[in-house]
Amino acid sequence: MKVHLVLNGKVIAATLADNDTAREFVAMLPMTITMHDMFRREKFGALPKPISGNGTSTQNYEVGDMICWSPGPDLTIFHGHDGQTISGAIQVLGRIDAGIEAFREPGPIEVRIEVAEEKPRDDRGPPRGIQVCGRDSRTAGRITAPRSPTPPSICRPRSATGATGRCQGAWSH
Repeated sequence: MKVHLVLNGKVIAATLADNDTAREFVAMLPMTITMHDMFRREKFGALPKPISGNGTSTQNYEVGDMICWSPGPDLTIFHGHDGQTISGAIQVLGRIDAGIEAFREPGPIEVRIEVAEEKPRDDRGPPRGIQVCGRDSRTAGRITAPRSPTPPSICRPRSATGATGRCQGAWSH
């Protein structure tokens, strides 16, 4: 699942892990949190409620990881790596896809997190009932428009132009 993190006018995409902890996190969205600096490697901020910590824990992280402490009330985003190991268990919620540098800005930042709207892809052309205008091959240079209750201002009814044929369009140019 994709989420968007909106900060300082930028939209940063992230991909969530396929685990119970990430699903618990999604149930809290949308949310706005204030994230603070820590160790020049991470930003952290309090979640509206703690995540249970029932997922798989680790002590390893990579730059771009979105994690929560197990169990914990904080979301952390790692924007740097200082070679230190994590003491305590963390649960990876997901990963920033690109733009991690936006989190390196010093000081606290307001971050809005929301589920990214996925638009289904449709390769079948325009929706039913919408016709696409184009050249009428039977009458050179003439452009036809789809049937419409209100004709475009530059079109004339086909009968006025003398156009004939099986074209379904009611207007010509």
